[in-house]
Amino acid sequence: MLRLEFETKALIRLKRKLTIENLWMYIIRVLTETGPLKAYEIKKKLEEKYNIKPAIITVYVVIYKMTREGLLETVNIGGDTLYKPTEKGLKALGEARRFLDWVRESIS
Repeated sequence: MLRLEFETKALIRLKRKLTIENLWMYIIRVLTETGPLKAYEIKKKLEEKYNIKPAIITVYVVIYKMTREGLLETVNIGGDTLYKPTEKGLKALGEARRFLDWVRESIS
C-alpha cells in the first residue's frame, strides 16, 4: 500500500475505507487476473499485489457476503471450493471504477 509522507488521521481513515473496508473491489480484480482461487489464495494475492493485509477472517467474511449478494460464485475443483466473479460482480466493479473516477474528478 502506498505510504504517504504526510499521514494525518483523516488520510489513514481514507486509506482504510478504500482498502480494507472495500475489499470486494480488490477481490474481483484479483480473480479477473488469476481465475478462480481459494479464499486463502485470495488473501495472499491481496498482500502480493496491493500490500493489503487483512485478517483471514475478514477475507472469509467479505467473500461470504459477496457470494450471498451474487458478486462471486463458487466452483468446486478437486474437492476444493474456489471463487470466481459473476457477471454482476464484474458490472459492480465497473460501476465502482466509474464512481471513483467521478470522486477524483470532483476533488481535482
